[in-house]
Amino acid sequence: MRVKIVGAGVAGLTCAHAFARRGAKVTIVERKAGSGQGCSWYAGGMLAPWCERESAEPIIVDLGLESLQYWREAVPDVPAEGSLVLAPPRDLPDLRRFARRTSNFEWIDGAGIAALEPDLDGRFDQGLFFPTEAHLEPRKALAALTRRLVDDHGVTLRYESEGLEDADAAPADLVVDCRGLAARDTLADLRGVKGEMLVLYSTEISLKRPVRLLHPRIPVYIVPRGDGHFMIGATSIENDERGRVTGRSMLELLGAAYALHPAFGEAEIVEIGADVRPAFPDNLPRLRRRGNTLYVNGLYRHGFLAAPALARRAAEVAFDGAHFPEVMDEDHREW
Repeated sequence: MRVKIVGAGVAGLTCAHAFARRGAKVTIVERKAGSGQGCSWYAGGMLAPWCERESAEPIIVDLGLESLQYWREAVPDVPAEGSLVLAPPRDLPDLRRFARRTSNFEWIDGAGIAALEPDLDGRFDQGLFFPTEAHLEPRKALAALTRRLVDDHGVTLRYESEGLEDADAAPADLVVDCRGLAARDTLADLRGVKGEMLVLYSTEISLKRPVRLLHPRIPVYIVPRGDGHFMIGATSIENDERGRVTGRSMLELLGAAYALHPAFGEAEIVEIGADVRPAFPDNLPRLRRRGNTLYVNGLYRHGFLAAPALARRAAEVAFDGAHFPEVMDEDHREW
């Protein structure tokens, strides 16, 4: 089977891997230069299905657990340090509400927090620790996956190509459309949800694992990226305006980092970024097939958490005629 994957973000690369492992001859086409583009470039890379369960449907946990195992096998050096959820003393009711909506965590006190993250000693009285979760550096992970696709599976990559209308590409038996929000030309119910992020650099604080700090307006997380770098994200704003980070969001993200530890107040701002996540009305992913095109879309804020599991299902739809109601029928809640 000759398969053309349109889009080289996390959905496109994981689909390419799933199809190549089934023996397909895979070509990836991407309109930008390089893989891991679009909202994948600005992702947090948290593999945290139980934390996401606080605000997401159960299907996200199922997809996330499968994807967590995938990343551990597919790319090197995935830190398995778990996740930490904290709240200032005045917001402890929010921490208890968070706990009621999920599972697979341990309540820890101030001493337990300090044992996990010594630099947070004395700053918080209670927290939730999710020991089975992990995180990765998205840009490095996608670069490693791209090398594996080319070196181990002979996947062809065509950058700066228009994809669906690529006249120079060989005919394909199947097109897998992973264009994200650009697929609104055929998936009319897609919408954009903008996410904004910062990367800070500080030698005054060290963290081993992602920390979510409960915030009155946005779910803020601080993800260690190594060598003193920390990704701070991410907002969820209902618009499709790419690129621009608002002043309010900058203040809130920086304020949350400072609330976690004052050392972030002296940190260097290394990067500011924003892009638009593709989402369906219920914020849940879909596989849709129309003729010889299979659409993999709607990953919302769960790209790295859901893409590998969705890619595996896409390959089984194409090769085995499988049907997955949890991602192919419109009302996921029925499943």
